[in-house]
Amino acid sequence: MPYNPTYDSPPFTDFELITPKTPLSLLNLNWREQDLPERERTKHVHRLHPYLGKFIPQLAEIFLRKFRPDLVCDPFCGSGTTLVEAASLGINSVGCDISEFNCLLTRVKTASYDMHLLEHEIQDVLTKLNLQLHNGLFTDSALHFESDSEYLKTWFHPKALQQLLCYRSLISNYQYQDVLKVVLSRAARSSRLTTHYELDWPKKPQTEPYQCFKHDRICQPTDNALQFLNRYSIDTLKRIKEFHRIRKGDISVHVILGDARYVDFPSGIDLVFTSPPYVGIIDYHEQHRYAYELLGLGWRTEEEIGPAFKGSSKTAQREYIGQIGTVFANLRRSLTRDADVVIIVNDRYGLYDGLPSELGFTLGEKLERHVNRRTGMRSNDFYESILVWKLKGG
Repeated sequence: MPYNPTYDSPPFTDFELITPKTPLSLLNLNWREQDLPERERTKHVHRLHPYLGKFIPQLAEIFLRKFRPDLVCDPFCGSGTTLVEAASLGINSVGCDISEFNCLLTRVKTASYDMHLLEHEIQDVLTKLNLQLHNGLFTDSALHFESDSEYLKTWFHPKALQQLLCYRSLISNYQYQDVLKVVLSRAARSSRLTTHYELDWPKKPQTEPYQCFKHDRICQPTDNALQFLNRYSIDTLKRIKEFHRIRKGDISVHVILGDARYVDFPSGIDLVFTSPPYVGIIDYHEQHRYAYELLGLGWRTEEEIGPAFKGSSKTAQREYIGQIGTVFANLRRSLTRDADVVIIVNDRYGLYDGLPSELGFTLGEKLERHVNRRTGMRSNDFYESILVWKLKGG
């Protein structure tokens, strides 16, 4: 099995030097923190909202520059990394996801904006929000916002929940509602009743002071969402402005909410670049439960492929790879004859070994890269495979 060069050679970071003639097997993609610091991995809109399980944008950039497609597709678009990188390089893209929140986030990241109007709306909703709160929202005569969601009432302090619901009530007054929904979701994530070190995987509401392993002191669970609404509004505007300066305006970005096994993908796809869900690792709907509850999004967790709640038993593995195969069989109908399919996956069970031949593809290259830059509760390192498929006879 071929591996990328080890740490004995310099990791590759001159991404603009990639051309169609660049040999992939010679690239050292084993980036450490000093090679590819967090600020570069989370540049502009890539950190518009936290998202578990996404690949770093530099991987997408390398393969987009290598294959230079007319139309790239990511059938598991997640938080939109592939589509964002394509937009920055002037490449048309189409993405699909079963999660309504993922599609919302991807649309917000890749959209083209009237920046003056967007700035006005973000500032205006904050002004109105702060005025309402300042005018005694929490006094006896104040407005009161109700929610039927037991989840919201369990995971948020009453004061924080009222602030979030107040912000939500203002969103319909603006054109760029999806941007404001992402701001609301990000603020909700940070203002849940959870410990600072369990934001990714909160186990139960934290209502009492606690010893914080992240800050090495006693911390208090938050009762205030307003600070996050203000902070993330400013940060969202800054990041969208940064991306607006490099986004190519003459490209199309199409985001499909649906099951990639069955949707009709457009014809003419000459590159697939994707990272499918890993079997039994993440529940993609559940990680953004607060957003689904606040925004009233459709809940389709039973249609996820390989979710954590189904485990990773042999039965779960067979179901998973069968569903993955159905996705690529469906995609195959929309590919050009010379299309490339690039799949990033942690295939620790060897589930992908026989898949290309079953579906009418051949395995062109298989590279391995070391992922060792993770932190906190996801600090374990692992190897992930980069599979490059070609159509048989293509």
